[in-house]
Amino acid sequence: MPNATTRPLPTIRILQVEDDPIDAELIQAELDADGIDYQVRLVDDEAGYIACLEEFHPDIVLSDLSLPGFSGQRALELLRQHDGDLPFIYVSATLGEEAAVEALRNGATDYILKQNPTRLASAVRRALAEAEAVRAKRRAEAELIRAQRFESLAMLAGGLSHDLRNLLQPLLLAGDSLQDYQDDPRLGRLGALVRDCGRRGLQMVQSMLSFARGARRAEQVRVGALMDALGLLLRGSVPRAVEMDLVIDDRELAFEGNHTELQQALLNLCLNAIQAMGEAGGNLRIEACECELAEDFFLQGEQPHPGRYLRLTVADTGPGMSPEVREHLFEPFFTTKESGTGLGLLSCQRIVAGHNGVMRLDSEPGKGTAFHLYIPIAEPDVEAAAQEEQGESLMGEAERVLVVVEEAGPLSLLVDILDGYGYQPHASQSGTAALQWIEAHGVPDLVVMDADMNLFTGVRTLAALIEHGYRRSVLLLARPEAPPDLEELPRLDRLYLVDKPINTQQLLRTMRQALGGQEAEASE
Repeated sequence: MPNATTRPLPTIRILQVEDDPIDAELIQAELDADGIDYQVRLVDDEAGYIACLEEFHPDIVLSDLSLPGFSGQRALELLRQHDGDLPFIYVSATLGEEAAVEALRNGATDYILKQNPTRLASAVRRALAEAEAVRAKRRAEAELIRAQRFESLAMLAGGLSHDLRNLLQPLLLAGDSLQDYQDDPRLGRLGALVRDCGRRGLQMVQSMLSFARGARRAEQVRVGALMDALGLLLRGSVPRAVEMDLVIDDRELAFEGNHTELQQALLNLCLNAIQAMGEAGGNLRIEACECELAEDFFLQGEQPHPGRYLRLTVADTGPGMSPEVREHLFEPFFTTKESGTGLGLLSCQRIVAGHNGVMRLDSEPGKGTAFHLYIPIAEPDVEAAAQEEQGESLMGEAERVLVVVEEAGPLSLLVDILDGYGYQPHASQSGTAALQWIEAHGVPDLVVMDADMNLFTGVRTLAALIEHGYRRSVLLLARPEAPPDLEELPRLDRLYLVDKPINTQQLLRTMRQALGGQEAEASE
């Protein structure tokens, strides 16, 4: 009977190296008695063993020590060349103590004597658990290294963006100034050129910041305009040997996103596709269509948000990718091109993630490659549209806003956004620092605070602000699935909850509402 205290395993694939059918059945009977669900392949020669390693993809190998024309030592040696972590257990009647110790030194996981096979099932369970633990540790280490490398990139991108923004700002001012000289058309054209280059540079800076922080400025992107701009950019890059098809289901379809970043991602994928097809050429297909995604479409680790999506596809008829290349494709600095940086696809992935979307790859050797970008299409906000039609302005009027967020990245992003919309934001990474700022600089016009701080929570910070006499509006940023507990707080009439992840337009609209309410009360 199965051991009720052991956790059931999923179906495991066992490669059994054994030349005696009776011994093979006895070994399998031990696994059956323990309730292990398995598939088994039985081999007794080297050629069959190598073929099974490649085709069967076993989870564990059970091997006799001595076989005619083959041996357990050779089987272990071949396995370690194929996979350094796959469990290997000797099951033999002739394995002495010295040979057993030597086998373990050579990389075997365990050994079982055929005369006493009762320990076999527990040895298989332990070996599989240990192998999974080793793989999990390596995945964690690889992810840590990847995160550290990416963090370095993010810091570099953030620093460059800050410096470039300072350099580009004078270009905009100079361009506007040159256009004042209408008497000289050459100066007017030069001013327009300088101004446009400066604006394009600032868009690139914002893209770098988005890469570093995974954030973006929201705007309405129309699919037709996005694809037309992409076609113009590709016009001089597509060789004669490549036939380009641009397919758009609905040119008027619009969604909230960032035109420049999506254009950058699509252009990157298209140029990669052209390079992959090489001189032989082929077909480059760029397609935009609407689709519905169900909850089971999303992979483990992704946030499942079923609904309407825009699918942007870049497909080529090039050589395709091997499984090894696909496995490392989104690692920083990994590239198959001599002059590549290994950052292009990672940037695309970040842009898609910044739009709350997902990315899929479809590629096999000899069958070409297709990248699919799925961007969510939000339902129209009728109330927001009505407000925009009435001429609602989201720009600030130099109001002082104290932003209290513990994490440096989101804090810097919020400060940049508010600064760009005409506010005077002041950053604080803790409740203590916020109170100190108020004592030093006076009461701000508005407080924007994260509810999910660790050291001094948003609710505790808010309570301290109220104790210090703050009575103006507060915007509390909170996750809908984990709303803050406000029952113990003193009454605050102008408290606004803003859902995370933050929608820029909604945040700015709520700020105008909060500040407008204060002005109305002051006038009364």
